[in-house]
Amino acid sequence: MNPSMAKTLRLILGDQLNASHAWFKTKDEHVLYAIAEMKQETDYVRHHAQKVCAFFMAMEGFAEALKKAGHNVCHLTLDDTIDDPDLPSLITRLINENGITGFEYQRPDEYRLKEQLSQLASTLESSGLQTHCVDTEHFLLPFEEIDKQFKKDTHLRMETFYRKMRKRFDVLMLDGKPVGGKWNYDADNRKKLKKSDLALIPTPLTFTRKTSDVASRLKRHGVTTLGELDDVMPWPVTRSEALAVLDFFIEEQLPNFGQFQDAMTCQSPHSWSLFHSRLSFALNAKILHPMQVINAVLAAYEAESASIQAVEGFIRQVLGWREYVRGVYWANMPDYADKNHYGVDRDLPAFFWDGKTGMRCMSEAISQSLTTAYAHHIQRLMVTGNFSLLAGLDPRQVDEWYLGIYIDAIEWVEMPNTRGMSLFADGGIIATKPYCASGSYINRMSDYCSNCQYKVKEKSSDDACPLNSLYWDFMVSHREELTKNPRIGMIFGNWDKLADDEQTAIRQRASWIKENLNEI
Repeated sequence: MNPSMAKTLRLILGDQLNASHAWFKTKDEHVLYAIAEMKQETDYVRHHAQKVCAFFMAMEGFAEALKKAGHNVCHLTLDDTIDDPDLPSLITRLINENGITGFEYQRPDEYRLKEQLSQLASTLESSGLQTHCVDTEHFLLPFEEIDKQFKKDTHLRMETFYRKMRKRFDVLMLDGKPVGGKWNYDADNRKKLKKSDLALIPTPLTFTRKTSDVASRLKRHGVTTLGELDDVMPWPVTRSEALAVLDFFIEEQLPNFGQFQDAMTCQSPHSWSLFHSRLSFALNAKILHPMQVINAVLAAYEAESASIQAVEGFIRQVLGWREYVRGVYWANMPDYADKNHYGVDRDLPAFFWDGKTGMRCMSEAISQSLTTAYAHHIQRLMVTGNFSLLAGLDPRQVDEWYLGIYIDAIEWVEMPNTRGMSLFADGGIIATKPYCASGSYINRMSDYCSNCQYKVKEKSSDDACPLNSLYWDFMVSHREELTKNPRIGMIFGNWDKLADDEQTAIRQRASWIKENLNEI
């Protein structure tokens, strides 16, 4: 097809790779689709090299698939957009070069891009060009309903939202009641991996697409990344690869996913993947639809190849939590990006960038993240997130680190998880209490502590686990607020039983740690 015949320009962003979108149901020689690599997107935070490569490779593959399907596609690399400082500049150039009379785009899922494209659309319309914004046709909760279910600066219980979604989409429901008699099996999904369980962990399904072309392009254009990048891309970047990972998860991982979904270990070559689906990148890039994934998991339950505990636990993440954090994000932006409930501003320590710390839990979680661009939800929440909360790290810096280092991190999902769930920086819009813990939680859910230079049962010595003193210092510092919380108030009884000199020693230890983060 000939781009010169195009009258309408349709923009496809890197996280809008939905082959089932209504746009693609018919072929129109007067429509030109644009998919572009942009420095604007590589540079707004420092991203993991695998993340940038995965998105660029997925975009290229999607463009090729559209071309094969008979669509008119303009796929631009960084080489082609080097003179375009931002997205509006690129779109304006394409409009002028191709004699475009109409511009259409799918609603972005990030606030910054929504604002940027909305402003561009207004400018174009004022010059007489027609513009139109359409839905991405991906999420289960319609965008128009978000403000009906979520209110700004107001807590909505996730479990309440999740049950509504179960009923609405008739997922794990029977005669109006939850299958199995319970809505939530979270209490059954907190098992620690024993040595005998390690043999159950499957070798994850990975791929071997060469990264050299994209990597050389990033180097050529001075894109600064973090983390490790091999010569092959292990993540699924096409629909066929994503479906293969989904099948692998159903067959090899789902049966054990439920009981071990919160577990952590450093004693397996597959400690980074365990029984987790690793579908989050494919979902967030819209290569897979959430209901497609949910239906595959439901089919496994109906075939009796997975337990209700495993199936419900996974569906809660996709149908519940994923849709929930999107609602929180849009109901509270742009103010949510400035939330800092505790008013903290401590810089991230150097080990966030290299994993070199004596704290084995932090070293394992960060090193794994740098190597694979991935960590599962407990590592993100109860290891790096927990430490960041207790140490009083600057929420904006923590946000940028999470947004950059994880392959599945797009702001709509990253920010509520980080600023809300991990840091309690939103003051309780998401969580009903700060999700903080001492070293005992890490010891209960992992084998990290047995290989750590610090002693998990000590609180104030030089060898004491830093999380122990930081935990109590945080709790006592915010006692007036936290003691009113019925989920956490009773914990202060344990503190009050300690002798005065021990309390002082614990808080002095915490103070030293916070002032010397690069030395722990």
